[in-house]
Amino acid sequence: MGRRMFNRRMLAGGAAAAAGLTSMSAAAPASSADVSDRVSAKTAPAGGEVRTIKMYAEKLDGGKMGYGFEKGKASVPGPLIELNEGDTLHVEFENTMDVDVSLHVHGLDYEITSDGTRMNNSHVPPGGKRTYTWRTHKPGKRADGTYRAGSAGYWHYHDHVVGTDHGTGGIRNGLYGGVVVRRKGDILPDRSHTIVFNDMTINNLPEGPDIKATVGDRVEIVMITHGEYYHTFHMHGHRWADNRTGMLTGPDDPTQVLDNKITGPADSFGFQIIAGEGVGAGAWMYHCHVQSHSDMGMVGMFLVANEDGTIPGHAEHHANSGDAKEKSGAEKGESGVEEKKSGAATESSGQSGDMPEHGHHG
Repeated sequence: MGRRMFNRRMLAGGAAAAAGLTSMSAAAPASSADVSDRVSAKTAPAGGEVRTIKMYAEKLDGGKMGYGFEKGKASVPGPLIELNEGDTLHVEFENTMDVDVSLHVHGLDYEITSDGTRMNNSHVPPGGKRTYTWRTHKPGKRADGTYRAGSAGYWHYHDHVVGTDHGTGGIRNGLYGGVVVRRKGDILPDRSHTIVFNDMTINNLPEGPDIKATVGDRVEIVMITHGEYYHTFHMHGHRWADNRTGMLTGPDDPTQVLDNKITGPADSFGFQIIAGEGVGAGAWMYHCHVQSHSDMGMVGMFLVANEDGTIPGHAEHHANSGDAKEKSGAEKGESGVEEKKSGAATESSGQSGDMPEHGHHG
């Protein structure tokens, strides 16, 4: 399927192997111009599509819960859902668990029957099914002349009934996922990753999962926070603009460029970076910059490889540490990063790379 569909790259939980789309020599860090010149930017089409997908809520090992597009393939975080402004999505939702569950989305339009709460009876009992309908809209003027913002942005979905009427148990156990709504002309990434700071974990793991890329890849990060704490998201060696897309619109755009952002419960934002731009390949850290939080494991690695797959200094670091982390990752199947790659299937967890379609309505 082409990029025209809702989700070009469903990300199953798990770090996929980096694909060499573009890369620079290992001899020296790539300059911004060198990397940018090698990226052929694709853009989002106009919206207006109507799609129907299936989604399931399932119990996972270790007390976790997850969402998935197929039975038996739920993940934490749940699969990333992509839309374009003007699209409508019908989610045929099935609860395979033995407790009530729901699907509540941020940032999109929906009627009260698709709210996903117990207060208005829009949740789903054990073994039950329900169709949630999410709509998006383009920006424009209201009848009174004021401006209405469009739906484009980095949003998320989550449970709102497990444990309490606010879904505290569901969210703590992994019932959450990302949503991206694009505007016509938005630049499309080569690959996307969903990172969720959930209480004192990243993606409900004891330590942050690795993200893999090759120098020159356009990488999109969808960042979400859940739980009880405020965090700061910091990415080493890479920066983004503090706006809707994470990219400057031109040389005179006054938007602040940063590499560290405060994020609180239910906050979400996203950005794109060119892997290794101006800095080259390496094992670049991302983490919460609240010192006690990073000390307790809220740290992951952005592994940017050269074209030949090498990551300067990374093999030596693992050799010195006894490869403990690599063994741990192998034992757990490198789970925990929701990664999607443009136009291709991800090999992690054996799931396909596209969001399945179950009908196209007028």
